[in-house]
This record gives sequence, structure tokens and C-alpha cells, in this order.
Amino acid sequence: MSLESTKTVSAEESKRNARMFHYGNILSIAIPFPLFIFWFGASMFIYALYRHHPNPRVGYYTQKGAYYFYSLAGFLVVILTFAPRVLFENISYALILWGLCALVLIPLSIKEIMLINREDWKDIDYKDNTRNNNR
Repeated sequence: MSLESTKTVSAEESKRNARMFHYGNILSIAIPFPLFIFWFGASMFIYALYRHHPNPRVGYYTQKGAYYFYSLAGFLVVILTFAPRVLFENISYALILWGLCALVLIPLSIKEIMLINREDWKDIDYKDNTRNNNR
């Protein structure tokens, strides 16, 4: 009994999966509290799910989205760790910081989504080595 079977990932499914991380980035910065924090956790799941996708371009675009988001999150950790108390007492400073983050992350994510949409995607056949071959 062979455990291998050939499966196909459609081009449209690959394109949708490649855009997923970037949509999460845009949503998390558009509604920063609490989505930025929730997306930090959910993005790890999305990254693990799509980084080793059968179509290597999906993994590439997922990794680029992760670079953008985790770089911004790391920047915020450093800034907020050493921020003066006034940053937490005056909402206008928080709004300025949020605006700067949105100014960086949203255009980068939109640019990547546009690149994904322009790319010529093809169906990918791959060998499934799992025991659950009923699909």
C-alpha cells in the first residue's frame, strides 16, 4: 500500500493564500487595538501554514509580509519600552505613532497585493505523503 498520492493546488488558491498575510497586516494596523495584538499571534499560525506551501511563491510572499509586520512590531517594542511617560498619558502622541505605523505598513502591503495579483499563477501538483489520502 503506497502512502503517496498526487494532489493539485489551484492557481487561484495559491494566489489567495499568498495575499492572506498582507490582508492581516492591513487589518491589524487599520484597527490597532486589539487587532494588532491578536494578529501578532494569528500571524504566527498563518506564517507556519503558508511558508512551506507547495507553491514556493506563496511562501515567498508570506515571508515578505512577515518581514514587514515583525519589523514594525519590533520597532514598537523598542520605542514603547523607552518612551517617556507623556506618550502614554496624551492620546495625540499615540495617534501620531499609529499614523506613522500605518504610513509604513499599509502601502507596503498594498504594493505586495498588487504584485501578487499581477503575477502569473499556475496550478501546482505535489506528492502528499500523509496517511489521510481520502480527499
